[in-house]
Amino acid sequence: MAFAKLVWRLLVGIKDALVLLAMLAFFGGLYAAMSVRPALPQVKEGALVIDFKGAIVEELPKADLESLLSGDGDTPQLRERDVLRALKGAAKDSKIKAVVLDFSKFSGAGFVHASEIGAAIDEVRAAKKPVLAFGAMYDNAGLLIASHASEIWVDPLGGAYVEGMGGQRLYYGKLLEKLKITAHVFRVGTYKDYVEPYLRDGMSDPSREANKALLGAIFGQWRDNIVKARPKAQVDKVAADPVGWFKAAGGDAAKAALNAGLVDKIGNHAEFGAAAAKIVGKDSQDTQPGGYSHTPMGTWLAANPASTDGKAIGVVTIAGAITDGTAGPGSAGGERIVKLIDSAEKKDLAALVIRVDSPGGSVVGSEAIRAAILRQKARGLPVVISMANMAASGGYWVSTPGSRIFAEPGTITGSIGIFAVIPSFERVLADWGVKGDGVRTGPLAGQPDVLTGFTPEIEQVLQANIEAGYSRFINLVAQSRHKTPAQVDTIAQGRVWDGGTARQIGLVDQFGGLDDALAYAAKEAKLDPDGWHAAFLGEDAGTLRQVVDQFRQNGDDASEEEEDSAMGHDWAGMIAMRQRQQLGMAISDTLHMLGSGGAQAYCLECMGNTSALASPRPAVAGQQGWMLKILRWIAG
Repeated sequence: MAFAKLVWRLLVGIKDALVLLAMLAFFGGLYAAMSVRPALPQVKEGALVIDFKGAIVEELPKADLESLLSGDGDTPQLRERDVLRALKGAAKDSKIKAVVLDFSKFSGAGFVHASEIGAAIDEVRAAKKPVLAFGAMYDNAGLLIASHASEIWVDPLGGAYVEGMGGQRLYYGKLLEKLKITAHVFRVGTYKDYVEPYLRDGMSDPSREANKALLGAIFGQWRDNIVKARPKAQVDKVAADPVGWFKAAGGDAAKAALNAGLVDKIGNHAEFGAAAAKIVGKDSQDTQPGGYSHTPMGTWLAANPASTDGKAIGVVTIAGAITDGTAGPGSAGGERIVKLIDSAEKKDLAALVIRVDSPGGSVVGSEAIRAAILRQKARGLPVVISMANMAASGGYWVSTPGSRIFAEPGTITGSIGIFAVIPSFERVLADWGVKGDGVRTGPLAGQPDVLTGFTPEIEQVLQANIEAGYSRFINLVAQSRHKTPAQVDTIAQGRVWDGGTARQIGLVDQFGGLDDALAYAAKEAKLDPDGWHAAFLGEDAGTLRQVVDQFRQNGDDASEEEEDSAMGHDWAGMIAMRQRQQLGMAISDTLHMLGSGGAQAYCLECMGNTSALASPRPAVAGQQGWMLKILRWIAG
């Protein structure tokens, strides 16, 4: 028996050693692959292909082993500035005869991003180069971008529609009452509606007023952008009577889109490719139907690296919710961003541009970022703010130190107000016979107590603290915008504004994108117009991300099996996607109520589907399994 146990232990040991050796070999091979210098990419004469797989974002997330193995970190995304650089470069590249935009697996973009990409497409067309778009289902963002193309194709089973903006969000007030969970809410601002879902069963009148004005303004801009690009598009007709428009085409979504001038041609991917081949030529190595000579965007970017000539203007990106920790890139960990800003002292930077695409977040994190920016200003470094899709609440807090604030008319900003929400469970515990008792030396001892309830004194202290935070926010804005606190208070109160209105009321200085902010920063630093380059701080996505992206870029001629596994982007597929988004929003709401620490400066209108063209939100990361932890330990 003892001998059998010894043999068994020996076999188990051999098995474990083999598994360990296999894993070490795998990671050794992966490291070797990462270390190999890739061959210089070649740009073919033909079309530049931009495959809009996934969402367009301001900043790519950093890939790590755990997120990639779980699938959470491998969600396809495109960085907006890469798309813009490729389009503007294609306009001048003699090898590029046309640009192809593939929306087959497109999952969204913020309104500002979509508008800026549309303007870059106009530059390609101004260079007398055709831009062809192909897609299955064109929603708000896809239709806005594609409308700037020379020709829009739609799959016979697809369509295009005028979605409009807005929607419904969940309110949990009555549910929490039934569950006997008390949401202690401390806030300042008539329009600071982020906490309303935890208190009410519907939208308040001030919240409805602000949302109606915001979405009306942005939808008007969306509509004007489409009509200017495609004067024959019957946008108003489709928006006014979608049912009649759809039925007139016999329920055929593709035909309905064609009849309304939203698209130009109906055809499958092979037919679209054959049409592209007539313009740019066949690809001799592509034997698949519809093949044409082309270069993927990733290859073009690698073959045409951004200039590093002249003095460096640093760019620090604040993308996503602002937190107190080290999260990101792809989310705005305050501690990480502070280190990036402070690193400017060790770099030979001529100026600093803060690019903000954030709905806000932690007041502590926002203040830490603001203080870091002020340290650079104290050194005499010019600091300029560039707002993308949104820079609201905490996103506006971090913008206050800028000497000049750039935004687009469709930027969501303002939401100057703060809040805190803390749940307590004394009532539900009492129903189960659990009650608290004890001795206190003062009314704040043991408070706030989320299990046995809050004392009136702690309620008043917390509310006073939030009011002091709001007063600080107001004064920061007043000092920055050269107004009195009373003047700021009239346009604050937690209300959100579109960029156009924000400029009128003095929250924004000038319309323009990142390039405009960089040019202004160069002028402030007294640099020659061509004597500088942008240096993006802290956006090294990591070698692992580079390998994954390289595989993805080289896999543009995907196998049929891979293509078939993709989610169908027809009406049913879009409904399924929206269902997942709704579920994700409910989970997010719960996590915010249970997990938010300290005072928060968030913008409700920037979250969920209330704003249909806000920045796409990342998926909630899944739980880590034991195997992922083991692999992380092995990888070091």
